[in-house]
Amino acid sequence: MRYIMITMIFCIASLFANDIKELSKACSVKDANACFKLAKLYDEGKDVKQNYAKARELYTKACDLNDGRGCYNLGSLYYEGKDVKQDYAKVKELFEKACDLNDGLGCIDLGGLYYTGEGVKQDYAKAREFYTKVCDLNDGRGCLNLGVLYANGKGVKQDYVRAREFYTKACDLNDSRGCYNLGVLYYTGEGVNQDYVKARELLEKACDLNGGRGCFNLGVLYDEGEGVKQDFARARELYTKACDLKEGLGCFNLGVLYEKGEGVKQDYAKAKELYEKACDLELQEGCNNYKILKMKQFINKKAIF
Repeated sequence: MRYIMITMIFCIASLFANDIKELSKACSVKDANACFKLAKLYDEGKDVKQNYAKARELYTKACDLNDGRGCYNLGSLYYEGKDVKQDYAKVKELFEKACDLNDGLGCIDLGGLYYTGEGVKQDYAKAREFYTKVCDLNDGRGCLNLGVLYANGKGVKQDYVRAREFYTKACDLNDSRGCYNLGVLYYTGEGVNQDYVKARELLEKACDLNGGRGCFNLGVLYDEGEGVKQDFARARELYTKACDLKEGLGCFNLGVLYEKGEGVKQDYAKAKELYEKACDLELQEGCNNYKILKMKQFINKKAIF
């Protein structure tokens, strides 16, 4: 069995080497897709030793061949300063080209630069322009961001009705955050009649699409019994999924259930572990509860002696 496994590993390694050889050959004759795929391997260190300089060279070639993904990923290298000096002017130039080539991520992140004012003068109207283009390309991320602009009145008059329209389109395009934000509107009654049943349906869809925040808020409905029968066991399932999806609030609330013994057997060790995970996910409340519970356990242990 050991020899068979070794042979299999060798064969697989040979396949990877052949794939890289074929991609290199195709890229050399100006196959933009091959250049992009090869660059991504070097960028992520998959099947080859990670090499950002090589990735940059290949993304540049893909971009020069009008592959929008190549332009976007090249811009990302400059944005993150991976083996190259961080250069916002270059980032903007590359995201613009990616967007002109109808690459959704290029348009989204170009809009993001204008929204935050990173490397450019903050300009919400400009951000809206790029988000609109992405939404028109039926990319839910653009519709989501347009909804956020209208919900918060950034560069436009605050308008929850318009926000609802864009969140609805984003959700219809299976963007979990669009479903989540739409669910929040129905939960709070902003721009719509308050409707916990509708909020639950939308949060369920967001959670089914692996949106951690959707799973967390759906868990809250079951935890508090809002629009549904209170069900700590169901809340635990949803908080668990949210936590697994690296949503710190899910880890935190799951920790609370274990600390209080609601829907689960009381387990301080488990609660402490979950608070620590919430803290690692940069939720300050998780850090606070972890310290408090750790101190309680210390005091209890001392009392034994």
